[in-house]
Amino acid sequence: MSSTPDPALLAAHDLALAALHEITPAATVGPTAGYTVESDGVVSLRFETTLRGYPGWFWTVSVARVGEEETTVLEAELLPGEDALLAPEWVPWAVRLADYQAAQAALAAEAASGDEDDDSDEADGDEGDDEDDDLDDVDDLDADDFDEDGSRLLHSGDVDGVDIDELDEDAEEDGAEDDEDDADDEATDVDPDEGDDEGDPDED
Repeated sequence: MSSTPDPALLAAHDLALAALHEITPAATVGPTAGYTVESDGVVSLRFETTLRGYPGWFWTVSVARVGEEETTVLEAELLPGEDALLAPEWVPWAVRLADYQAAQAALAAEAASGDEDDDSDEADGDEGDDEDDDLDDVDDLDADDFDEDGSRLLHSGDVDGVDIDELDEDAEEDGAEDDEDDADDEATDVDPDEGDDEGDPDED
């Protein structure tokens, strides 16, 4: 690479502009923006672009000459500068498809894991409800319902929560009522004429 550019190439602005006007409207070409010295003595003259959507890009015209010949245009194009906005690197379709499928598989696995966690939480919630019901039953009891060892206290005659003594008292009351009914029936069966025989005037 030559460090000293050919003065004739640096002065070829009119030639470079004419080459640009053949590929783009003149309104899209802005003022000069420096130059770059390439290998083999080639000089790339740069011009700002007014094209919308191309910030940081430059119209670039590469010029050169052989010996004492006239300057010649080698190439004219729009090239990005250091601060230009560039498109992402191209990725083959097969690679993009593989990445997409891997992402979908990961999402499906995550969704399946979330469903299992929800089922587990529901099961834990049901167990908690059963425990709460048991605690409510215990809250309804007091100290008088338990023995000294902590076991449920069965009162005398209790079988499965039924007070046998109370049943016996009910049975005795029913028996007493039956006896009273029998006595009333016997009193009703007495003949009203009995006992009047002694005072019957016909027997005299």
